[in-house]
Amino acid sequence: MKQSWKPGTMVYPLPAALVSCGTFDGESNMLTVAWTGTICTNPPMLYISVRPERYSYEIIRRQMEFTVNLTTAAMARATDWCGVRSGRDYDKWAETGLTRERGVKVACPAIAESPLSIECRVKEIISLGSHDMFIADVLNVMADERYIDPKTGAFDLAASGLIAYSHGGYYPLGEKIGGFGFSVKKKK
Repeated sequence: MKQSWKPGTMVYPLPAALVSCGTFDGESNMLTVAWTGTICTNPPMLYISVRPERYSYEIIRRQMEFTVNLTTAAMARATDWCGVRSGRDYDKWAETGLTRERGVKVACPAIAESPLSIECRVKEIISLGSHDMFIADVLNVMADERYIDPKTGAFDLAASGLIAYSHGGYYPLGEKIGGFGFSVKKKK
């Protein structure tokens, strides 16, 4: 039997992403965002939801672009730190030791240590209550060559050690239990 609880956002796990914003040579920051995801394949679009009181909110609103950087177990401490400290008070790049990397299609930096950085341009901002949703077009994806198979050109994101956020905790992704369509695949 299930208990009935008050309404809440209990969709877990979520990606533990670091969103970088600002400009490479000027003001820039990173914030930890778990409320992000794909909203359209063609054209490629995603969203992030950010509280207006966050330091990065105004930077993103002014610049109208950001980069979503997926995080790994090696980046977990920095990911958490960027979520509990404000860029108003700290230089998060210096404090975490993460490395700025020039964007390709956006002015804001990417995070060099991230296996995958997704450059985005804001298309629409929707005020929802506690958070505003930034709906964005994906302009470019920067993939770490260490995870690209030289023979096939396939990207092995699972090999990068991605982490997820679930109800207050960070967790490494586990063992693969199947691939898309495995439940209906005909046996040989």
